[in-house]
This record gives sequence, C-alpha cells and structure tokens, in this order.
Amino acid sequence: MGLRPLFLKAMRLYRARPGGRHYYPELRRMAASLSGALAFLGAAALAFALAAVGELRPCWLSLGAFALLCAVLGACSRVAATPLIAGADWLVYNGFVVHRYATVAWTGTGLELARYGLFAAAALATALPAGLPRRKIRAEHWPPPGAGR
Repeated sequence: MGLRPLFLKAMRLYRARPGGRHYYPELRRMAASLSGALAFLGAAALAFALAAVGELRPCWLSLGAFALLCAVLGACSRVAATPLIAGADWLVYNGFVVHRYATVAWTGTGLELARYGLFAAAALATALPAGLPRRKIRAEHWPPPGAGR
C-alpha cells in the first residue's frame, strides 16, 4: 500500500460558513436531472397512495403531502433542481388529483401559480441551506498509536 492512498484516506474535507464556528462534513447533492426524475416517480407513487387511501381529491391533505414530497426531495438535491421538482409534482398533482384521469387543465393563473409556488418554496426551503457558500477546511485524521503502519 502506497503513501498516496493512506494520505487520501487520512484527509477528509469539511465545510464551514464564513464566520461560523461549526464544521460539517461535505455532502454530495443529486444532480438536477436525477432530482426531476425522482420527483416525477415519487409524485406518481404518492398519487397511487392517495388513491388507495381515498384522498385523491384537491384538499389540504393531498396538497400538503405533495409539498412534503417536494421538501424531502429538495433536502437531498441541488438548488438548481427546485424548478424541476416543483414542475414534476405540479404536473402529477394537477393531472391526477385536481382534474382526475390524467387530464392536465388550467384552472386559473392565480390558483395554478400559487400551487406551483408552494411546491417550489417547499423544495427551495430545504435545498437552499446546502447551497450557501462555504469554505473548504482540511482536517487530518491520524491512526491511533499502535495501529499497523
């Protein structure tokens, strides 16, 4: 085993906000295309689950469930993926919950933009903290004394 793999294994990247004292391990986020695909599949599964429960109608429960799905997907996605997440959830919500039978129709500009805005705000609220600028800090992890070298 060479020196380079040991060095890379011992180094771990941490991130901290400028002026902050707390250091967090660097997390990788999903790409926007993968987030959009998972949002569409998750929204379809949620529509089937709401249909099985008998709540496949435009009410606060179905709207809140779709907003919660946007928030969960936004937490593990990049900030640039929020329009895709909101758009996929809005399409499934509009087609299967509001207008039933996979018919996407326009109810009115104010109402449809409010629904899309709710989904986008839920995804953005959880994706934005990870997108804030942070500085990289290297912290070395040395093996304990007596470990084989």
